[in-house]
Amino acid sequence: MAAGGLSRSERKAAERVRRLREEQQRERLRQVSRILRKAAAERSAEEGRLLAESADLVTELQGRSRRREGLKRRQEEVCDDPEELRGKVRELASAVRNAKYLVVYTGAGISTAASIPDYRGPNGVWTLLQKGRSVSAADLSEAEPTLTHMSITRLHEQKLVQHVVSQNCDGLHLRSGLPRTAISELHGNMYIEVCTSCIPNREYVRVFDVTERTALHRHQTGRTCHKCGTQLRDTIVHFGERGTLGQPLNWEAATEAASRADTILCLGSSLKVLKKYPRLWCMTKPPSRRPKLYIVNLQWTPKDDWAALKLHGKCDDVMRLLMAELGLEIPAYSRWQDPIFSLATPLRAGEEGSHSRKSLCRSREEAPPGDRGAPLSSAPILGGWFGRGCTKRTKKKKVT
Repeated sequence: MAAGGLSRSERKAAERVRRLREEQQRERLRQVSRILRKAAAERSAEEGRLLAESADLVTELQGRSRRREGLKRRQEEVCDDPEELRGKVRELASAVRNAKYLVVYTGAGISTAASIPDYRGPNGVWTLLQKGRSVSAADLSEAEPTLTHMSITRLHEQKLVQHVVSQNCDGLHLRSGLPRTAISELHGNMYIEVCTSCIPNREYVRVFDVTERTALHRHQTGRTCHKCGTQLRDTIVHFGERGTLGQPLNWEAATEAASRADTILCLGSSLKVLKKYPRLWCMTKPPSRRPKLYIVNLQWTPKDDWAALKLHGKCDDVMRLLMAELGLEIPAYSRWQDPIFSLATPLRAGEEGSHSRKSLCRSREEAPPGDRGAPLSSAPILGGWFGRGCTKRTKKKKVT
């Protein structure tokens, strides 16, 4: 006799009974589900009796249906009517003018106009991967700062925006001319690698994506520090990692800006990640003393109920209207004036073969022969912050 008083044969019999009950419960659930999909007028008397006897299952299935519909609505992109959007932009412009300390939080939605996919939109990275579909991206070296990036830079020049906190790794805020001190790139910058052995950390800005060989928990880029010879690492903070670098994350400045802000403008972010950073939302302050929140996004965000105003529109469309309302000209992006070229550290002799990514060039004439006139590629980009990090979310098909 085994411990617990049951013999082996008795335990097996009890297990068979348990499995049979579970299968009967699943079958009952399937039956009730099929009946609920019918219109009430089409249900037979027998089906009506089964529903009445299965009140708990009916309640559970109806709850599941409501949750699915709620999630579906949250993923839908909603656009305000043009006249309604203009009215909201006028209200936003008044808030920008009257703000004493305005901080802008940006997400992937401000870079979609540069052919960089977002994450949770209908064609976003996570959305496609959750459906088991493949993800490809345009060559990120072809991306340039968008109208929204350039508008933010002009607002900072005019002292209407004090600080920018970005989730993006694409480096477009830096390339738009925004000063390094005015940016906190919380998830890193694809153009920056650092030596963590040097004190303070020594930064190397490059004109190519440094993340080709890096991935989650593997950050060495294959190049070494010019000063001490230590292996350099990228600055990317992948999902599941904690950002510890001083720059370009600049958490200290982000926290200071959030504590001083009386107005926060969120552009193109689902806020599903940013909401997890209490320091950015002044949650220790009473609600009446927290910054006023303005959100520009096509989809639902978990901060919508906190917002003084939610604008459903594309970031470029909203910023174009906002800048016109403020009477400010939006500067055009010029590769000849792109700050990355003056900030960049050139590769040393022998390092030219340390990467295979296309380098940024001020003009087509500067590009290597193989790169000149190259069309925008849509081939999958492997490795680095965009490729290998995304594949971890891919649904694996079951082998039958």
